[in-house]
Amino acid sequence: MVHSSVSRRNLLKGIGAAGAAAAFPQILPSGAWGAANNKLNVALLACGGRTGQILPSILRGGCNIVAMCDADSRRFARLRQVAAKEEGGEQAIEKAKTYEDYRKLLETEKSVDAVVIAAGQRWHATMSKAAILAGKHVFCEKPLCHSVAEARELRELGMKTRLATQIGSQGGTTDTFRRSMEVIQAGLLGQIREVHCWINRGFPPSAPIDMNADPIPDGLNWDLWCGPSAFLPFKQYYLGGCLAWGRWLEFGDGHLADMGAHGLNLPWRALKLGPVEKCSVTHPEPLKDSYPSATDFRWDFGAREGFAPVSVWWHDGAKAGPPEQFHKDYLTTYNRVPTDGVLFVGEKGLLSSNAWGVGGVVKLKDDAKFRGVQDHEAARDIKPSLPRMKGQNHMQEWIDAAKGQGQTFQPFATAADIAEIAMIGIVALRLGRPIEWDAAGMKVKGAPEADILVRRPHRTKWL
Repeated sequence: MVHSSVSRRNLLKGIGAAGAAAAFPQILPSGAWGAANNKLNVALLACGGRTGQILPSILRGGCNIVAMCDADSRRFARLRQVAAKEEGGEQAIEKAKTYEDYRKLLETEKSVDAVVIAAGQRWHATMSKAAILAGKHVFCEKPLCHSVAEARELRELGMKTRLATQIGSQGGTTDTFRRSMEVIQAGLLGQIREVHCWINRGFPPSAPIDMNADPIPDGLNWDLWCGPSAFLPFKQYYLGGCLAWGRWLEFGDGHLADMGAHGLNLPWRALKLGPVEKCSVTHPEPLKDSYPSATDFRWDFGAREGFAPVSVWWHDGAKAGPPEQFHKDYLTTYNRVPTDGVLFVGEKGLLSSNAWGVGGVVKLKDDAKFRGVQDHEAARDIKPSLPRMKGQNHMQEWIDAAKGQGQTFQPFATAADIAEIAMIGIVALRLGRPIEWDAAGMKVKGAPEADILVRRPHRTKWL
């Protein structure tokens, strides 16, 4: 997102110019791209459930796991069990050294080429920054950051570095995601002034933090687990993954940050969104210390070159979906309304995908039903303009880029902008009223009390 009077195109052009090299020094890899056998030496920063889910794709990419780090030592054995199920996986991870502190790992393990980070939202920006400054390629799971200030910092680092960075928003690697971008930008739908993103997933009503601590399990460094966030009394339910800790606003930002990283991805890219101008949110109960049971966020964006002003919504909760006036469009094709999705409302018709931006379908004004974005005859003359990833393998795209073979489609330089949209929404949620956003000043207009929400304070013990 460009946060000044200059356009995105001119800013990128300026950064590519010779004069910008001095102002934006390049952050280079700490060593050669890949090992002598063309395998990346990878360190895993956090070894919980999400790392276990993506580890097979790391191993299938031919990477060596040389080090692992986690505040909970019980996780190492479980991760080795996951690796052992992959052909050659046991050998790829058998010599991996284990660490509790990510800083010690980065300082000690000089052979590490790249890191994979899935430590939870509170940690992602901190660990990503440390790894980039240490010269490591970075794959970081979403949510990428926990504040607007963190998003801006990672965006700037992403623009300076030659390192391969990638956010874990897998939908962007698919052919249908990229085809939806091409179709929208070619004007098939006409001007788009309304976009809805949703998932019918809800938490219990917003609640206060429980100050009665549970016993801390052996092997868990709870202080380190909390990391940059406040040191709260331990509760066993915090360890249940992103839908557990992510509910609590000290550690995460609920469904907006989690699934919004997917849902907002296609609108930001397809519509070339600029800075947020206004943001508002409604929810059914008073906000306490956890994310509400349901939300409806709205962001307003100004006109861009070739694009009209547009409002983008995010809806979550048990009854979340697109506005009722569009239900009939889905019912005529699918006999149901999708439980998650992204819907672009254009002058000439609709384009819909799932919440990951995948499987796009188009329904023009004269169409009886939705048809695939790659098959609709009205789009046949729209030539492909974006690269396609062979195998649509998100992790492999990053691995290849880390070896100097191509580029990632979703580096931090763009992923941080998408994360910032969500974090502006959280500022409005926490402030409790609609806001006007000053993108250049990185602040809420007329609300200095919001500054602490824009730049969340960090505990410095683990930084």
